[in-house]
Amino acid sequence: MNTLPSRYWSRHDDFQGLWTSLQQQARQPLSIAALFEDPDRLNRFVAEGAGLELDFSKTPVTPEILGLLIRLAESAGLRDAREALFGGKAVNHTEGRPALHTLLRAPEGEPVMVNGQDARSEVRKALNKMETFVRALHAGELRGATGQPIRDVVSIGIGGSFLGPKVAVDALRPRWVEQVRVHFVSNVDGNDLYWTLKDLDPATTLFIIQSKSFSTQETLLNARSALDWLAQAGIRGQEISRHLAGVTANVDKALAFGLPESAIFPMWDWVGGRYSLWSAIGLPIACQVGMACFRELLDGARAMDQHFLEADSARNLPVLLGMLGVWYQNFLGYESEAVIPYDQTLADLTAHLQQLDMESNGKSVDRDGRPVSMPTGAILWGGPGTNGQHAYHQLIHQGTRRIAVNFILARRPVHPLAHHHDYLVSNCLAQAQALMVGRSLEEAGTPHRVIPGNRPSHLIVMPQLDARHLGALIALYEHKVFVQALTWDINAFDQWGVELGKELSDRLLPALTGAQAAEGLDPSTARQVERYLRARS
Repeated sequence: MNTLPSRYWSRHDDFQGLWTSLQQQARQPLSIAALFEDPDRLNRFVAEGAGLELDFSKTPVTPEILGLLIRLAESAGLRDAREALFGGKAVNHTEGRPALHTLLRAPEGEPVMVNGQDARSEVRKALNKMETFVRALHAGELRGATGQPIRDVVSIGIGGSFLGPKVAVDALRPRWVEQVRVHFVSNVDGNDLYWTLKDLDPATTLFIIQSKSFSTQETLLNARSALDWLAQAGIRGQEISRHLAGVTANVDKALAFGLPESAIFPMWDWVGGRYSLWSAIGLPIACQVGMACFRELLDGARAMDQHFLEADSARNLPVLLGMLGVWYQNFLGYESEAVIPYDQTLADLTAHLQQLDMESNGKSVDRDGRPVSMPTGAILWGGPGTNGQHAYHQLIHQGTRRIAVNFILARRPVHPLAHHHDYLVSNCLAQAQALMVGRSLEEAGTPHRVIPGNRPSHLIVMPQLDARHLGALIALYEHKVFVQALTWDINAFDQWGVELGKELSDRLLPALTGAQAAEGLDPSTARQVERYLRARS
């Protein structure tokens, strides 16, 4: 074993041998339908955890292949890596930080010391502060400059400060309180802010500014424009602070911006943005559904954490989902992964999982800084069923691309239109069946009606979409990403690839506003700057 000083885990000596065995298995074509001749297949290829069921029986995976995949994960250092993650070790080695998002939903326990502070105690205090704030908001005690109660909360943030909270707010619509409506603004495009604010009353609107560094370009531009909107309504000076709250690790910058200290909630550098909805970044969720519901969301994620820690690898949902993805991508040559929730309230789930997966595992060097020797990261896409059936399902069924599909389904609806749910479920199950069985030329009659079939899908099923099951679902994908990063020996918790674009944008902005001449640009970019200035004048 090659153990480096900066590592808390390492690959075992048998890793390469297991990889080679899987390559040999991948050369043998399999019929998914024929695998069901094994009467025990459903017992082996359906697993449960934290209230979720993962049916991966419709996959080109035999018991032998599954065993090799599990052993590969364990050989990659799964046990030690998992302990390091939950134990607060600096698993984000390029930034020298832990990735303690699991602590945000952990039960009470022993102190966890990070940078000389008890992180567990800090989390508890933040939750209590959120509780006080949300209770006052719902009681009508948070009042704006005119003395009227706050009725609209606008969350300004981008990336992890936006995607996760919006998914949760949309999915938990049955739990919305009547007193408040939460809105989200993320894009620097003025359309986002303008149309969100157009029908709101400045006197009853509160802005939550979400930025760990309090220097995010898009967020601060939107926040400054929000201040201008308040000022145009006559809300200026100290009165503006009654319309502001924030979540940040940079309290000094937030105070300088005008946020009241009593409405600044903490963020820590040991929580990555895409893993942060469980923290005070989830304040918009709590504003819309209440703290009791927010704590249920944490409970569901905690249940998945416990499952990930304790379940046998062969029945462990994050391990299974992660290693199935490795099988498709690294051994069968699949090019992308579709996530298709058959629930309209989860319409934005795929966007959140895109960031979670692609920002985490879109890496080209390993943990030692060497070029990786295998494809990493999934191209993840999708959208809600049944809408996708009238859009991209055509390519999934008859196209030449290899795509692994994850269907997500709740057995019971949260609305009273039960017959609609019957149709929804029948469509979801039919899609999974059609991907597997296809339609032969003999059955179809003409070549253009042939559906090849033998295409894999997983079905993630929950009893009902509620806060606990949503928390478990999102945590499942968080840990799935970690398992894959471990297998590929990459760091899932940094995102250096996004920095260059930010730097170049900062350099370009003065040229686009006419403040200074554009210099050092490639000919194509220089031409676009020139044309933009001409149109702007």
